[in-house]
Amino acid sequence: MKGFKNSRFCVLVIFFLLHFGVWCNGDTENMGAQMEKNEINSLYSTIQGFVGKWWNGSDLYPDPCGWTPIQGVSCDLFDGFWYVTDLNIGPIHDNSLSCAPYVEFSPNLFTLKHLKSLSFFNCFMSPRHHPTSIPTERWEFLASSLELLEFRSNPGLIGQIPNTFGRLIKLQSLVLVENGLSGEVPQNLGNLVNLKRLVLVGNKLNGEIPDTFGRFTQLLICDLSRNKLSGVLPRPLFGGLISLLKLDLSYNNLQGKIPQEISQLKNLTLLDLSNNKLSSGLPKSIQEMTCLEELVLSNNPMGGFLDVLDWYNMRKLTTLDLSNMNLTGEIPKSIVELKKLRFLGLSDNKLIGKIPKRLENLPNVSAIYLYGNNLTGELQFSQWFYRKMGRRFGAWGNQNLCYTFGLVSSDVPFGVKQCQQELKFVIDVEMNSSFVDFQSSMGYLNDCGIWRCFVVELFMVILLLLK
Repeated sequence: MKGFKNSRFCVLVIFFLLHFGVWCNGDTENMGAQMEKNEINSLYSTIQGFVGKWWNGSDLYPDPCGWTPIQGVSCDLFDGFWYVTDLNIGPIHDNSLSCAPYVEFSPNLFTLKHLKSLSFFNCFMSPRHHPTSIPTERWEFLASSLELLEFRSNPGLIGQIPNTFGRLIKLQSLVLVENGLSGEVPQNLGNLVNLKRLVLVGNKLNGEIPDTFGRFTQLLICDLSRNKLSGVLPRPLFGGLISLLKLDLSYNNLQGKIPQEISQLKNLTLLDLSNNKLSSGLPKSIQEMTCLEELVLSNNPMGGFLDVLDWYNMRKLTTLDLSNMNLTGEIPKSIVELKKLRFLGLSDNKLIGKIPKRLENLPNVSAIYLYGNNLTGELQFSQWFYRKMGRRFGAWGNQNLCYTFGLVSSDVPFGVKQCQQELKFVIDVEMNSSFVDFQSSMGYLNDCGIWRCFVVELFMVILLLLK
């Protein structure tokens, strides 16, 4: 019996070893691969430059790409050796590599020859005590591999965008968000013809938008918002961005008119040019952008007429914000054909005329702001509409606008008065009724004594004064 148990144990051990051996043989290349010594040294030197000299990777076995990898570092095999492909510096995860107060770019960063992705988050924090600039040299050594480059939320990262970024010809994503970068946007960024995403949000960039950006035929997202960019919108920009889905140039100092060529952005779903100094009216060519879902042009001294566009051509719109643009004319009836509309902002303009009753038939609308115009007449919306919208229907600030009598007080549109004609009618009816009741109580509707007539006339004078 004892021999039988031993034999069973041996069989299980042999089975385990055979199974483990097959697994190992199937992954022999990965298990036996190591990092080149130069690659290890370059990685360690790079990391120490950002997190401090105290870090030496002593707890990594057998190397940073082995069984105990570094959080934020990814590797891949090339010619039988592990090489770093992704390097993320900053507190993205709890156990990520966090930057030291004093950071520096090690020259060894540019010797990581298979690096595809490089990102820094919350790493350069103090523009006053420890300002840091992006190196201007050596980026060409990463040109054959780097596809993604990001600097996010680094207020201590100052200076200009290096011209040498234009040498990163394989780059597909360039993201520089919420840093302290200043100066003009380099013209030679236009060399990055493989870019699919360009995001330069929340810096202090100035000057004009380079017309070389018209070379970005593969670009899907372009966001240059919240900077100090000036000048006019370059016409070549729109002719080349044939793949663009989102364009956000809001919160800058852009001037002049919106070029008619903007209609060449046939695939655009979001256009945000708000909070600039654009003028000369709405270009009629916008109505040809039939894929648009969000159109935001608010806070520009645009001027012109709102009804210059045939809005029913833009049936995919979910957001239309044309607030504070000095627009004139009436609200076009074609806007009520935008059945997917969720937000309509036409406030603080110079619009006149009546508000179309059919706006309440928009099935998806959740906010309509028409305040601060010269709209007139009676609001004809149902009580259900006012109850549904609440304060999200904004029509205050239109002096000659009123709502009809009969609404429950909790449902009346905020800041809009009740129509005077109906109010006057109600007062007249109440006064006449009171007068008749008074006469009846005196018992003299047809004939009265002198003193009773005097009292009746006095009562009428009082009612007129109250009126």
